[in-house]
Amino acid sequence: MLVVERLQRLGFGPFELTLAPGECVGIAGPSGAGKSVFLRMIADLDPHDGTARLADAAREAMPAPAWRRLVTYLPAESGWWAETVGAHMTDSVRARALLPALLLPDDVLSWPVTRLSTGERQRLALIRALIQEPRVLLLDEPTSALDPAATAAVETLLRQALARGTSLILVSHDAHQTARLGRRQLAMAAGQLHAVAP
Repeated sequence: MLVVERLQRLGFGPFELTLAPGECVGIAGPSGAGKSVFLRMIADLDPHDGTARLADAAREAMPAPAWRRLVTYLPAESGWWAETVGAHMTDSVRARALLPALLLPDDVLSWPVTRLSTGERQRLALIRALIQEPRVLLLDEPTSALDPAATAAVETLLRQALARGTSLILVSHDAHQTARLGRRQLAMAAGQLHAVAP
């Protein structure tokens, strides 16, 4: 279980949130409202006050890389630092097994990163995150560059992750997507989270 307590920075929060294993919370809101800031604070990527813990493990009690393997932030546009796709994957066998589910070619791991489209990068970044087996995925517009078929494929993979007990916080401008995947809907406005009536 992920517990966020009094998480805040100037103009944003304080935020309180509890997320059960296998639960997806959808967050919608206009650009600049604080959705990405909220995710980045949970992942300990931006300066802030407050805390987060996973079960009984406080974020402050472990090194930042260890926390981020358990609570993984996936931005809409992930970074790529090596020349080839496969060099970014910690387990190429598991990565290759996920390619068909996301409608990606069998040989894409051997491609140079410069050959990838924006949508291919987005799906491969999701694979890169999933093979680490995080307990929580913080998803920031994970299908913003995808067509309907690829979006459906991503959502199917995310449902499978939920069924395995992975928790998701899903930020999306697509209210239909957050409704399809999320048990709870929240709205972010002016740096504050509000519950959305079902």
